[in-house]
Amino acid sequence: MSEIYFDLPSRLEEAFPEIDSDIVTNLYDTNETYVKLKQQISDLKKKYPFIMDLMEGKGEVNLIAEEHEAFVQCLRLYRKADDMERMQIYFRGHSDAVAYLKKINAI
Repeated sequence: MSEIYFDLPSRLEEAFPEIDSDIVTNLYDTNETYVKLKQQISDLKKKYPFIMDLMEGKGEVNLIAEEHEAFVQCLRLYRKADDMERMQIYFRGHSDAVAYLKKINAI
């Protein structure tokens, strides 16, 4: 096998937790919208502690209308933040792929 070959899939699989952490850290450092979303989620969890119990499946939970709306809002915010994280992972994958292809002289 060529000296320039790198087992990229295995390397990425091993490094993914760190890559993911770097991406989230970068979002915190560079994206004000992401920071606001995460702060809104944190504020909701502080105001409505049942949210974490509900998300973790701990015991029975009965909600009044206000609590239900808070939980639905929290889910919406989680989805938005998750979408932002996944988009960053997608773009990072593209930029890493180009760098890899250049490294192995494929482009």
